[in-house]
Amino acid sequence: MDTFHVNTPERNTFVNITAEVRHLLAKHQFQDGLAVVYCPHTTAAITVNEGYDPDVVHDMLLWLGRAVPHAQPGFRHGEGNSDAHVKASLVGSSATLFVEKGDLVLGQWQAVFLCEFDGPRTRTVHVKWIGAK
Repeated sequence: MDTFHVNTPERNTFVNITAEVRHLLAKHQFQDGLAVVYCPHTTAAITVNEGYDPDVVHDMLLWLGRAVPHAQPGFRHGEGNSDAHVKASLVGSSATLFVEKGDLVLGQWQAVFLCEFDGPRTRTVHVKWIGAK
């Protein structure tokens, strides 16, 4: 398993981590199998989505913010970040990616993102390689 850290610049943001995952893949010369990208935080998540047009990330954050507002009446969690916990659960803590011929199998516009919902923070990302070197 590999681990790296991501510094997030604001409370709600998506950070493209595709290059970091590909760097680790090349370092290990991993050829075929799966990469499980996992974030061990309850207010952050991992997703795969469009990495070319930044408006997609904007729109996703806009929708999540409207669906789960920060100042939601009735939230009881004492830290004041209940919205971040809900958003992280909706998006999910991991993504499983195919690896073939030494590269991630992603669509033309796809990228891997760390999704921050309670930043700025330093987040940990783990990548587990399953398959053949």
